[in-house]
Amino acid sequence: QVQLVESGGGLVQTGDSLRLSCANSGRSFSNYAVGWFRQAPGKEREFVATISRSGGSITYADSVKGRFTISRDNAKNTVILQMNSLKPEDTAVYYCAARTVYSSSYLGGYNYWGQGTQVTVSS
Repeated sequence: QVQLVESGGGLVQTGDSLRLSCANSGRSFSNYAVGWFRQAPGKEREFVATISRSGGSITYADSVKGRFTISRDNAKNTVILQMNSLKPEDTAVYYCAARTVYSSSYLGGYNYWGQGTQVTVSS
């Protein structure tokens, strides 16, 4: 099984950085592509970034390109989302999710989800 736990959220100011972590306490993470999503109050969940099983392929949403970096350490069963130059519009609950197949265009098919971590960016 895959059990995902996010951590690293918090309250920061505009321009600050945060490092979110997604840890898998179940099966080896190297079998899964991982995505980060976020959901702001009153809005639909939106895609943020995804990384392939090996880490060799990565896709970002246009809204975070150049500011966010997704990476993974399969030996540690962890995927990281480094968020720099944060803006108030980045405020949301951030979720990591896992699926067996990586795709840069298909954003569905995630079978496993974490509980989310709150990120709040004040202006």
